[in-house]
Amino acid sequence: INKILHNYPRRSIMSFLEDRSKSDWQSLDSEHYLHPFTDHKDLGNKSRIIAKADGVYVYDIEGNQILDGMSGLWCVNIGYGRSELSEAAASQLNELPYYNSFFQCANPPSIELANKLDKITQKQFNKVFYTGSGSESIDTMIRIVRRYWEVMGHPNKKTIIARKNAYHGSTIAGVSLGGMNAMHKQGGPLLPGIEHVDQPYWFESDRSHSPDDFGKKVASQLEEKILEIGVDNIAAFVGEPIQGAGGVIIPPDSYWPEIQRICNHYGILMVTDEVICGFGRLGEWFGADHFQVKPDLMTFAKGVTSGYLPLGGVMVSEKVSSAIIDKGGEFAHGFTYSGHPASCAVAIENIRILDEENLVSRTKNEIGPYLQNKWKSLEDHPIVGETRMVGLMGAMELVPQKNSPQRFDDKSTAGMTFRNFAVNNGLVMRAVGDTIVTSPPLVISEEEVDELVEKAWICLDHTQSEMTK
Repeated sequence: INKILHNYPRRSIMSFLEDRSKSDWQSLDSEHYLHPFTDHKDLGNKSRIIAKADGVYVYDIEGNQILDGMSGLWCVNIGYGRSELSEAAASQLNELPYYNSFFQCANPPSIELANKLDKITQKQFNKVFYTGSGSESIDTMIRIVRRYWEVMGHPNKKTIIARKNAYHGSTIAGVSLGGMNAMHKQGGPLLPGIEHVDQPYWFESDRSHSPDDFGKKVASQLEEKILEIGVDNIAAFVGEPIQGAGGVIIPPDSYWPEIQRICNHYGILMVTDEVICGFGRLGEWFGADHFQVKPDLMTFAKGVTSGYLPLGGVMVSEKVSSAIIDKGGEFAHGFTYSGHPASCAVAIENIRILDEENLVSRTKNEIGPYLQNKWKSLEDHPIVGETRMVGLMGAMELVPQKNSPQRFDDKSTAGMTFRNFAVNNGLVMRAVGDTIVTSPPLVISEEEVDELVEKAWICLDHTQSEMTK
C-alpha cells in the first residue's frame, strides 16, 4: 500500500484551479454547496469564486483584484499571505496534528496560548475555555454563566439579557441570544430564558436627545428589564462592545459605563462579545479596553488567528472560574476541537505579529485616525447621512435627504445597490440594510485607504444615480 501511495501522482489544489473555468466552478457550486446566509434560488450560477489573496487584496478565479474592506468576515486582522502563520500550522501539524483536551489532557500550544491570552486581557481574567468558533463561544458562555449561578446556590438565575439587532452567531443559542428578527423567524422554537432590550443606535432614533442622554436612556432599559423579570432570575447581560453585523452601531460614550453600573448594582454578570472587536480592531486589544469596562466573561474568535484556522474561546474571570472549579465538580461541556494544537499554534504566532509589529497601537494612533478622517469626508456626498468609525471598524448611512431621519422607502435597496457596484469596482464592503460597513485588515496602508475611499465615493455616485431612477 505504501508503495502504491508513494507512486500515486499527488495533485495540488492549484492543478484543479487550472483544470476548471469560472463557469465550471459556478456550476459545481450551485449544484452541491449550500452557502451560509444565502438565497440559493437567487444565487443560481453567479457565485464569486475567490481563488487567492495577498495583503489586503483577494483575487477571483479570473485574476481580478479586489480590495477586501471587510477583512474576510471581520477576521483577517494581519492580512492575507502571512507565511509565518501557514508555517506555524504546518510545523504543528507535522509534530502533533490533533489530540483532544478531554479527560485531563492538553497540548503545548493550547497551554502556551492560554498563557499569552492571560497577559493581553484584563487582570480579572485567569482562565480560557477553547471553542472552534464565535457561535460555540456564545453557547459555552451561556453554559458557564448558568453553571456559575447553580454552584453559587442561585439555580433560578438563568435569564440572560441581550439587545435587539445584536448578532451572537447562528447556532440555536446564538440566534436566541442575538436580536435579529429575520433569524428568529426561522427554525424555532428558540432557547428559553433570553430577553432583549433596545440597541444604542442614536442615528436611527428620533434624535430628540443628545447622544450622551440617549446612551443613558437606552442603558436604563437594562435596569427596567431586571426589575421586570426579577433580579433573582437574571444571570447576565451580554453585548458586543460595538455591534458588528447589526450595522457597526457605536454606542454613545455614556452607554457602557451605565451598563457596568447597573450590572454591578444588581450583582449580575456582564459579558462582552469580542468576536469582532477583539485583537486590535478598535485600537485596543479588546473592546472592553476601549470602553473602559471590566466584564466577567469575554467571548472571542475571528481575529485570534486572523481567520487562518478556526478557533474561539471564552475568557473567564477568577470570580467565575474559581467558583465553578471549587464548588462545581466536573463541568460537562466541551468540543472535539477544543484547544486544537494547530489552531492554537497559529493564534500564538498571530498574537506575536500583532504585538511585535505594533498593529494594535498603529490602529489606534496612525492608520485608524487616517482612515477615520478619509471616511468622514464621505459625509460630503449627497446620499450619506452619517459616517462613524472606531479604530478600523466603521459605517456610513445612506439616506435620500440629508439632515432628516427619513430613510429610503425600500430599506436595503440602496445598500445592496452600493454593495454590488463596489464589488464590480474592485472593493468589498458589506450592506446592512442601507448602512454600509467596513472593517479592513489592520495592515492596510495609507495608499490602500485612499483607494478604498476613492472607490467608495465612485460607488456612492453610481448608487445615487440608480436610486434617482
